Amino acid sequence: MGLLKGLLRARNLLLVVFVPLVLLPLPMLYPSSEAACAYVLIVTAVYWVSEAVPLGAAALVPAFLYPFFGVLRSSEVAAEYFKNTTLLLVGVICVAAAVEKWNLHKRIALRMVIMAGAKPGMLLLCFMCCTTLLSMWLSNTSTTAMVMPIVEAVLQELVSAEEEQLVAGNSSAEEAEPISTEKPLVLTPGPRNRDLNRKYKSQHDQMICKCLSLSISYAATIGGLTTIIGTSTSLIFLEHFNNQYPAAEVVNFGTWFLFSFPISLIMLVVSWFWMHWLFLGCNFKETCSLSKKKKTKREELSEKRIQEEYEKLGAISYPEMVTGFFFILMTVLWFTREPGFVPGWDSFFEKKGYRTDATVSVFLGFLLFLIPAKKPCFGKKNNGENQQPSLGTEPIITWKDFQKTMPWEIVILVGGGYALASGSKSSGLSTWIGHQMLSLSSLPPWAVTLLACILVSIVTEFVSNPATITIFLPILCSLSETLHINPLYTLIPVTMCISFAVMLPVGNPPNAIVFSYGHCQIKDMVKAGLVVNVIGLVIVMVAINTWGISLFHLDTYPAWAKVSNITDQA
Repeated sequence: MGLLKGLLRARNLLLVVFVPLVLLPLPMLYPSSEAACAYVLIVTAVYWVSEAVPLGAAALVPAFLYPFFGVLRSSEVAAEYFKNTTLLLVGVICVAAAVEKWNLHKRIALRMVIMAGAKPGMLLLCFMCCTTLLSMWLSNTSTTAMVMPIVEAVLQELVSAEEEQLVAGNSSAEEAEPISTEKPLVLTPGPRNRDLNRKYKSQHDQMICKCLSLSISYAATIGGLTTIIGTSTSLIFLEHFNNQYPAAEVVNFGTWFLFSFPISLIMLVVSWFWMHWLFLGCNFKETCSLSKKKKTKREELSEKRIQEEYEKLGAISYPEMVTGFFFILMTVLWFTREPGFVPGWDSFFEKKGYRTDATVSVFLGFLLFLIPAKKPCFGKKNNGENQQPSLGTEPIITWKDFQKTMPWEIVILVGGGYALASGSKSSGLSTWIGHQMLSLSSLPPWAVTLLACILVSIVTEFVSNPATITIFLPILCSLSETLHINPLYTLIPVTMCISFAVMLPVGNPPNAIVFSYGHCQIKDMVKAGLVVNVIGLVIVMVAINTWGISLFHLDTYPAWAKVSNITDQA
């Protein structure tokens, strides 16, 4: 028994050691580039799926195994680990760090809650809209971590306001005072906040807590779909697509947004209806009323507390205004670089194709390190503020702020995916895989895409999203080329469906964060998440077969895919 426990504790080490040894006959018995590349791909995939080592560490496996087996030179592998999307991510993280540092996200969230009021239905819609908006520009994990403490504070007020009202009416002022002044507003997320969260006054309160908590995770996922920089999966897709098809100037920030924004909007509305029906019932008139006459005492108390929390932020500060301006400016420059229907600002330059979305984000991110966080006072006296000259020299963000926010593990993980894809292409493995899938040629293109979407939707519930897309992208590219389907017809829906890992706490970090607050159980997540997953799959399939066809010209097999196929065979 003791030996078994020891083996279980050492299972990660055993996986790391024995998986490469067990698979070693593959390149030894079949000494070819394809077999060697397949060996590296399988070993890396097993490490990713099992998480025997950190994802970023597993992504380094191609960096030393490819040169060992002669698949790629060391310098060629190293070049795959830092690409254009890495610079794009660096610039975006600079803005995200400024947003977090100066609490701009908190101001936006509380302002929207004040506008919505304390009616459960409107509160649900408000938090979902707010989370979706933030998740368009920040990572899903960061957005969930930012919004959940605010949600928890609101839930705490909703659940406790009725008790406070009774205490205030039946007790002396001295007894009631600690409840109104000393009660903490924000709970620290932890795996066992269970004792406090189980003290619901009614089943209705419990349903509200479950509904609002789960909706944050779903809204973060929906928001991440909307922009090409919203999730790591879309960034991995973009860089892989640009590497695989360098002649295809089809996918950029603008075209992705035009395709995905209607999807996100429809998903947001339908998911709101589903969550409301599941947890709050069908009485939309009562839960969504904006009339002040219909507000209960507890709702009025909750709104008062939220208003007090917002007032603590004070007037909007100079760093918040600068951050908000850069946030909007970055979005506008991304949209107007190559809008497609009219010439963008990139056409003003003599040399075309030199500037990308990364150029904009890095430039604006660089400026945030230079602009002082203190509003300049030209010729004005600061009434003693000049006694602290360091305040005037501190920039909007420092390098430490950037380092705290920058997801370096994702950067290495993305680089490992590029390295695997490059090795698969140069060794001929991707072409071989494509030929093995000729049996699917009898199926219509929409059926091939649907099967791929269903497959990745299942796999991604148990495997991390970046690992899933990194494994499937080279396979789907080969499949599309072999069947003469526009690669985007398969790649875009699959990229989106990989984000729908919403049924289990292990599916993605936002799920784990929400689950840690203790309001919902796994069965709640499975019941609600399964329908959200199906909703997303249906909407994505409808989108790719309607406006996606005209936007990306999916009804033809493009010349840039033919060129790539010829290059692979050569």
